[in-house]
Amino acid sequence: MTSTPRAALAARLNDALPQTQCTRCGYPDCAGYAQAIAAGEAGINQCPPGGAEGIDRLAALTGRPLQPLDPQFGTEGPRAMAVIDEAWCIGCTLCLDACPTDAILGIHKRMHTVIEAHCTGCELCIPVCPVDCISLEIETPGGTGWAAWSPAQASQARARYASHRARRSAGERANPEPLEEAPDPATRKRSIVEAALARARAAAATKP
Repeated sequence: MTSTPRAALAARLNDALPQTQCTRCGYPDCAGYAQAIAAGEAGINQCPPGGAEGIDRLAALTGRPLQPLDPQFGTEGPRAMAVIDEAWCIGCTLCLDACPTDAILGIHKRMHTVIEAHCTGCELCIPVCPVDCISLEIETPGGTGWAAWSPAQASQARARYASHRARRSAGERANPEPLEEAPDPATRKRSIVEAALARARAAAATKP
């Protein structure tokens, strides 16, 4: 089937986006943002990871005038990588579900870690962590937007996101139960205390 002009434009726009899948543009993923631009429902200045160069690319494809990045969606900056404080990680797996590129490795109730090469710096793992053990480290000091990213990295992130979505869809079909929600404050506090006590016991056990 031949694609419509709008669908063809959306595909080209998606190709021009950094594929960090960070949702900062207000859409669930880069493809969703591209479709909204093609439909005239979104501006070309809503992607902080793409920065000024990204806006240039989208302007060239749409014929729209250049605009500065809209600050309500964030600011252009260096690329960051998520880092997990392994001493505080309680293995809740919430960050595994949140990561759009499956860049976090771990299993339930076991320490997790981030695979540096696969992290897009989307920050989606941070708000779901019940013990605040995830932080960001700057990976590209002095380089922002597309100067801190590459077409090869975007292509890899896009492929990993597609795999992530396929895996999640397969899992939901096999087990239609709702995903685990972030714990309430009381549960979160209890998890922090339990993790601290576990570390204290482990430390005491290693003393002569």
